[in-house]
Amino acid sequence: METEKINATDFAPDFKTHDQNKTFRSQSCRLGNFILIMGLNPVACLDGDLKSGTALGNLILTMSLKDKSMIKKITLVWSCIFVVLLSASAVQADGAIIVDHHCTDITRIPQAAIENAKASLHIAYGHTSHGSQITSGMDGLVAFANGGGLGLSLPQDIFKWNNGGSSGALDLEEGDGYGSGWMDHDCGYYPDWVDETREYLDDPSHSDVNVIIWSWCGQVSNRSEQSMIDTYLAPMTQLEQEYPNVTFVYMTGHADGSGETGNLHLRNQQIRDYCTANNKVLFDFYDIECHDPDGNYYGDKRVNDNCDYDSDGNGSRDANWATQWQNTHTQDVEWYNCSSAHSQPLNANQKAYAAWWLWARLGGWEGPSETSVPAVNLYGLIAAMTGLSAMAFFAIRKKNLKAHGHN
Repeated sequence: METEKINATDFAPDFKTHDQNKTFRSQSCRLGNFILIMGLNPVACLDGDLKSGTALGNLILTMSLKDKSMIKKITLVWSCIFVVLLSASAVQADGAIIVDHHCTDITRIPQAAIENAKASLHIAYGHTSHGSQITSGMDGLVAFANGGGLGLSLPQDIFKWNNGGSSGALDLEEGDGYGSGWMDHDCGYYPDWVDETREYLDDPSHSDVNVIIWSWCGQVSNRSEQSMIDTYLAPMTQLEQEYPNVTFVYMTGHADGSGETGNLHLRNQQIRDYCTANNKVLFDFYDIECHDPDGNYYGDKRVNDNCDYDSDGNGSRDANWATQWQNTHTQDVEWYNCSSAHSQPLNANQKAYAAWWLWARLGGWEGPSETSVPAVNLYGLIAAMTGLSAMAFFAIRKKNLKAHGHN
């Protein structure tokens, strides 16, 4: 059986003059190609050729002649898709990286993103006791993942880290804590932490370092709005300008039990707002402590750094979200025991998961599509529009053929 050849002219309207047909074909080609460029692939519109763009343009213009409301609807939908695509592109290019409780599902980080982070990052991390929750959690994560915790099925020791990145590990150097070596103490000690950063980065032995992080201890609780700017936000920004090839990661302070009206909450929000408005990178230490793994929020219940909270609103902390969750979930399957200064193991678990999310993002991973740019949904919509256009084409073509006496 011979297949009937379909030409673009089969569903173009008949005009009485050559000039009318020529004008129609030119307009339909431009319109069709514009739509194809937006949603599919560019189609060359060559002189005298009837390409896919002309066919789609004929379809749209024909529909407009027969139903003027149809072209308005199609134009509106494609315009919306175009605007969303542009907005999504802008978010991808310039948005801040905020790592908070939404970034604690380590099973969503692809193996390739982990490997890329290990291959490209050289990190220096200054902290004291509270900040050690991150690296203590990272220590325990190695064996937990090796044993298949959370259903992970990754190469052995994939989450290993050390100073220097030997044996395929992540290169991360911890500061000297309360000592006097590199990156000692934390960012609550101003201006020491700023001087420590310059001294560290200016040393030739650290020329490969491209990520700097400082954590807080309890100093955020006592900062004023202005002193937060003077002793933290402005110095961090100055360092970014002095060392443009280094990514500086901002951090919020740990929970102190003062609740949503307390100064700590306000100062942490100040840091968060600054990072969001200025496209910075933030590890939201506080936000992670305010949520359990199921996403339940305790920031309005006077939660502290140990994860204690006020369960009944009587002003006294009488429960602990971390131990409650641990007691109802299986150790070494859903969580793992590890050191966690001033807190519970689960808190350090969550910090470790978020840390690897951060490393993956800094290594070039854009994050899961539904938490960044929903490209799959956008292109699914485009595909649906194309399918509807095709259905309309065949309906119009069938009607035109019937009108010309074809069955």
